[in-house]
Amino acid sequence: MRANGRPGPSDGNLWRPMLTCRTLKAAYRFAGGAACFARQLFFNSTESDALKKATHLFAACALLVASTGLFAQNQLPGPFAPLQNVAQLSASAAVEVQQDLLSIAMTTTRDGSDAATVQNQLKLALEAALAEARKTAQPGLMDVRTGNFSLYPRHGKDGKISGWQGSTEMVLEGRDFARITAAAGKVQTLNLGNVGFALSREARARVEGDAQAQAIERFKAKAGEIARGFGFSGYTLREVAINANDQGPIRPRMMAMEAKAAMSDSAIPVEAGKSTVLVNVSGSVQMK
Repeated sequence: MRANGRPGPSDGNLWRPMLTCRTLKAAYRFAGGAACFARQLFFNSTESDALKKATHLFAACALLVASTGLFAQNQLPGPFAPLQNVAQLSASAAVEVQQDLLSIAMTTTRDGSDAATVQNQLKLALEAALAEARKTAQPGLMDVRTGNFSLYPRHGKDGKISGWQGSTEMVLEGRDFARITAAAGKVQTLNLGNVGFALSREARARVEGDAQAQAIERFKAKAGEIARGFGFSGYTLREVAINANDQGPIRPRMMAMEAKAAMSDSAIPVEAGKSTVLVNVSGSVQMK
């Protein structure tokens, strides 16, 4: 410390921020002067004068590079200072729940020599199935919709079209398993294709809230343990990210009931599985 109370070169870190600010100001003034000098060099000088001034310009650039290196060696104050005593961590929680959505796809195929005939046969089979299913349809409990429809040619050995084949599909889906399976059993013009289960949006939101609360509590407990393990009394939250996903997607089951003779008016037996909703909390804390 100097006699006048101002920090000097021997004051270590107290001198370094002042040196940084002065270096910045000097570099800024030099940049402005260099720009003016360059304009004079190319527009107001003869060839010999330009060569001399170019030599001075190169020397000044070398000085600027040296001052920049000095600036880089000084520690930057405030928000540019390196982070200290920050811990990165994550915690998760999983909640298992019964799947409450059922989806049944019913299909049929037709083939023939004429495309229009095959298409009309598929149309009649689908319309009959839709009429039967709509008798017991109810929004949310059992929704009825059409699925895939395809019509494509069959080729012979000579490469020419030898016939046409097509397929159509109807899908029954909802939360009322008994209603859906009973409706599927009464459809006679389509065969059972596959059965799938899933978790409804409402059930997922409810379970996700429970899993999120558990994951947050585990994150807080883990952060406290880490802080105490390093000798700190507590922590403050710096940043956090929360992610959730469902680990139980629709599980399709192919059904061996392709023949019309295998269909009956009785309900189709089904059994749902379970989904696991996983929530992960990750982030960083400042130990203090």
